[in-house]
Amino acid sequence: MDHLAAIRAAGAAPVDIRALFADEPDRLARLTASACGLALDLSRLALPLPVLDQLLVACTAADLPGWRARLLAGEMVNPSEGRAATHCAERGVGSPADVAVAQAAAHDGNRIASQLRAEGVTDVILIGIGGSALGPALLNDALGRDGDGPTVHVVANIDGEALHRALAACTPATTRLLVVSKTFTTAETMTNAQTSLEALAAATGRDPAAVKAEAVAITARPDRAATWGASHILPFAESVGGRYSLWSAVGLPLAIRCGPEALSQLRAGAAAMDAHFRDTPLAQNLPVLAALADVWAAHGQGQQTRGIFAYDERLRLLPAYLQQLEMESNGKGVGRDGSALAGPTAAITWGGTGTDAQHAVFQLIHQGTCVGPVEFVAVLEPAHDLPATHHRQLLANCFAQGAALLKGRSFEAALSQSGGDAALAHAKTFSGNRPSSTLLLDRLDPATLGALIAFYEHRTFTAAVLLGINPFDQWGVELGKELANALLAGEDLGFDPSTAALVARAGL
Repeated sequence: MDHLAAIRAAGAAPVDIRALFADEPDRLARLTASACGLALDLSRLALPLPVLDQLLVACTAADLPGWRARLLAGEMVNPSEGRAATHCAERGVGSPADVAVAQAAAHDGNRIASQLRAEGVTDVILIGIGGSALGPALLNDALGRDGDGPTVHVVANIDGEALHRALAACTPATTRLLVVSKTFTTAETMTNAQTSLEALAAATGRDPAAVKAEAVAITARPDRAATWGASHILPFAESVGGRYSLWSAVGLPLAIRCGPEALSQLRAGAAAMDAHFRDTPLAQNLPVLAALADVWAAHGQGQQTRGIFAYDERLRLLPAYLQQLEMESNGKGVGRDGSALAGPTAAITWGGTGTDAQHAVFQLIHQGTCVGPVEFVAVLEPAHDLPATHHRQLLANCFAQGAALLKGRSFEAALSQSGGDAALAHAKTFSGNRPSSTLLLDRLDPATLGALIAFYEHRTFTAAVLLGINPFDQWGVELGKELANALLAGEDLGFDPSTAALVARAGL
């Protein structure tokens, strides 16, 4: 049964958001919620309350409570790979067996982090890609400024320029490698790891094997890491997906830079959001409400793009992190049973940093022809001690952008500002009625960041349940890898003329 068919039918008519505030006296109360240091306001989205009620009914029809219970209990929720998704166990929520394994691994990770912090290491180069790099990079950038441990450099791209820059910023004699790969076969990661070993060995006059012996390997395949030659191996469960893996030993860079307690607090904040997601009624549940709004925007409003703008420099990597989380999880075309889906799935997630983006992409957001929800993320408490005017201007701009998207400016008002020039007035006219939401953090510390990331995880999961898809596989990333390997091996797979010409031109 297509439980979203009625939702799509309800979206036939356009929604006047401004009128909703007048017509729905309880709108603000029903579309705002707070938990775990986060406050969410969805009231400026094109989501009428009767539609919200329909979506809540759809949650029951899709068995969201059942799927949620199975996820948090460590039961099978990934049918294409026949396994559970146990990232929540890494923060203490799951089956007792999974939690016990995660806690033992966390203890080992804390030991290694403390050791690196104590033995004079100045730099750590983390080598990974995808979730093995995006999560650690977000944590390091958001929280690492005031850390007193080694500086962490994250290298993901196979482009040698990325590794060159990291190596140039390090002191070779006091640099350690952290190689992160779930399979420990990822081509980009293993190539960067080998080149790093050779470069550090050459710079210090040591044998590459000695440099490798000091490296830390983080993987779901410790056997392969041992064969590679790593002496320090931190395993994590095969059932922890790459884009959910920062809760495992993959989050070790935070403990290295800021101390093990920071990583513990991050996990505790996420566990608090797990409890909120599990225990709070759907109508007041932050991840559920946000997911319902996402599904409605795509199915009811035909909007398949969502901009994320972080009004805090420490969260500048959040849009990139969410791109993988949301698009790799829910960017599917078939349901759990392999049947084609009747409607849209994941939106295109994109974004930037406020206020920089206001002087660039916001032109399209306010006056362009592509309309989609915009999400503003801000932190109430600044971390710097510069004059208060900086943070006041930052928040004022954040709040004003959402207000301007909704309010707009009429042609008549623009004409009065344009000296009677009709063409100029049309250029200064804003349609308004453009959807946005706001997510406010009380502060940005490890616990609140943990809750924020877990909020987005459960939001993505809830949307997947409503859409009937599996958010824990990612077969779409495989075909390109296969063809790249074929090209490097010189195999002729009958490539199209364009590809063949490019290969010839590059001399591959």
